[in-house]
Amino acid sequence: MPRNRLALAVALALLATPVLSACGGSSAASDAKVVTVYSADGLKGENGDGWYDKVFADFQKQTGIKVKYVEGGSGEMVQRAVRERSNPQADVLVTLPPFIQEADSKGLLQKYEPKDSDQVSGADKAEDGTWTSVVGNYFGFVYNKKELKRAPRTWDELLDATYKNKLQYSTPGVAGDGTAVLIKAVHDFGGKEAALAYLKKLQANNVGPSASTGKLAPKVDKGELLVANGDVQMNYAQSKTMPNLGIWFPAGKDGKPTTFALPYAAGLVTKAPHSENGRKLLDFMLARKQQQEVSEIGGGFAARQDVKATDTNAIALTKVMDGVEFFAPDWNDVDKNLASYVEDWKSATGS
Repeated sequence: MPRNRLALAVALALLATPVLSACGGSSAASDAKVVTVYSADGLKGENGDGWYDKVFADFQKQTGIKVKYVEGGSGEMVQRAVRERSNPQADVLVTLPPFIQEADSKGLLQKYEPKDSDQVSGADKAEDGTWTSVVGNYFGFVYNKKELKRAPRTWDELLDATYKNKLQYSTPGVAGDGTAVLIKAVHDFGGKEAALAYLKKLQANNVGPSASTGKLAPKVDKGELLVANGDVQMNYAQSKTMPNLGIWFPAGKDGKPTTFALPYAAGLVTKAPHSENGRKLLDFMLARKQQQEVSEIGGGFAARQDVKATDTNAIALTKVMDGVEFFAPDWNDVDKNLASYVEDWKSATGS
């Protein structure tokens, strides 16, 4: 073989070697000091001051493992993981219900029970050990305290002309909090048909779809919107830099405000490229110190039952939730029927 062809053949062989090794999972890349997290928005601060920011920085300092972070709506993150099923890119997936259940039912999560997960309530983790809540949270709405003299009290108030093009909620089936709007409406109106009939009327005031709930609060704070959906953890954290943001909960039929738990739930991705690093991060997020910082830094609620926060944020959050009644959705049922619910919502609202 001529020398130039021989050199080319050797060069190509050398280039091919790491690719073949990577396919077999034995390359240096598989042991890299990195872990990739796909997550719903809300836990990373607008100015690098959120719970994720602190946890990821401390994790890298302690372990040398760098966190690569990808953010989007809960449904968006699950769909991305579905598309990458044959070649997973994420190690840890964090979403709100019912999308964590959807990820589980699609086989996207492998069984791993993080250290100290026994301190998490049974309702906040999977029976088969595929996911565990890492931050407690609740569904809610926000309003502009400067433009409105008081928070709305009922769903029906939102039909008033005052809210024409001044109201927006994130898209059910795409965003976890958007899906929560549909779930709460079904509960509060006593059934799907009544809820959809209401949401059809509300469409007259609705600005339009939004893939991310986190982008709505800044619009409310600026007065571009008067009302939007959200969740307590994210909106409380945002209110630190958005002074016009207030949190409220639409009342049910009996006139009492209601909400339900909407925790950030995390699981280890099936065939994750850095599974061991993913396990270490899940353990780290559930460690006592990090859980103690959930309210102190992130404005949320500790997932561990044995962590009782007493910081200023924890006290303020208790006041936010005062007088609000809680109900528990059947998440497995929601997961099973979510696709049809979303299609019915699209049909009713013309979305």
